[in-house]
Amino acid sequence: MKILAVDDELDMQALFEQRFRKEIRDHRVDFAFANSGADAIDYLDKHLHEDVLILSDINMPGMSGFDLLLQIKNKYNKPAPTVMMVTAYSDPDSYNRAMQLGADDFLTKPIDFTLLKAKLHLTS
Repeated sequence: MKILAVDDELDMQALFEQRFRKEIRDHRVDFAFANSGADAIDYLDKHLHEDVLILSDINMPGMSGFDLLLQIKNKYNKPAPTVMMVTAYSDPDSYNRAMQLGADDFLTKPIDFTLLKAKLHLTS
């Protein structure tokens, strides 16, 4: 499974690599990282042939996670990639907006990695 993690916090890459160390080593998951919505779109344009699950932060400078979600669902629709929003904002408005824009799931920070792995069907 290829996962594109989109977050402007640079330490997220190390966190994901640490928390998914076993799954990466066993070739059950492969991560790509983007530090902005624009970087994510660039990655997707270059990897159209890949089936990618996207984990996107909402609050990012420039293109927000909501803007990225809207672009992904409109531009890559054959079929659209699965997008899980990951955010520190657990309010109902953020959740409802994400769902209205086509998010497939919604997780809050700090990330419960046990829950995330279960949602990704990576539990042992």
